[in-house]
Amino acid sequence: MKIRILLLCLILLATSVYIAHASKPEVVPTREPLSQLPMKIGDWDLRETPEISSKTLAVAGVDDYVNRVYYNPDLFPAGLYVGYYRSQRSGDTIHSPLNCLPGAGWNPAKSGRISVTLSDGSAIEINRIIIVKGIDRQVVLYWYQSHGRVIASEYWGKIYTVLDALRTNRTDAALVRVICRVGGTDPDADAFTERRAVEFVKALYPLLARLLPV
Repeated sequence: MKIRILLLCLILLATSVYIAHASKPEVVPTREPLSQLPMKIGDWDLRETPEISSKTLAVAGVDDYVNRVYYNPDLFPAGLYVGYYRSQRSGDTIHSPLNCLPGAGWNPAKSGRISVTLSDGSAIEINRIIIVKGIDRQVVLYWYQSHGRVIASEYWGKIYTVLDALRTNRTDAALVRVICRVGGTDPDADAFTERRAVEFVKALYPLLARLLPV
């Protein structure tokens, strides 16, 4: 609790400084559109592109996004959503999945963070939650990404947004989310699904560098 209070104080302090500089025209970096994300990611192939309603997009406030489902050779699906925000100064800010998923009927049963070791030996810390709706279960992995930085904490994400605005005059950032459905009720089903989701994240992450500005 003390840590959260400290972070909130830092956010408020940084925000006050940020507002003082908000009149400066924001730098908007060039990048490739998210639609350029390959149809093949590692061993996973694009099979579906579910539509998102215009109402949902309006609430999300994204400037660019992809919503796709990839399948591995075993026909195991991984749902991918990436929402990019060119600027977070005008009120359009990243929404945490923990706030959005319950609205769709999904409730978090477990939550925490995991470390994912990438192919180059580096590691990223991301969020992992198990969501349930009736008898259905899904594993959700997600993180916030901006300027080459991976952030799991929503609080630190907001702090970095303000600090980056002051340092580089940029507030662009993205939410990256991977969802995999848990099959069956086997005690190891959650762990198996998480391993598949992590495999997809490892293949995906290197491809995001040219789509999400550093």
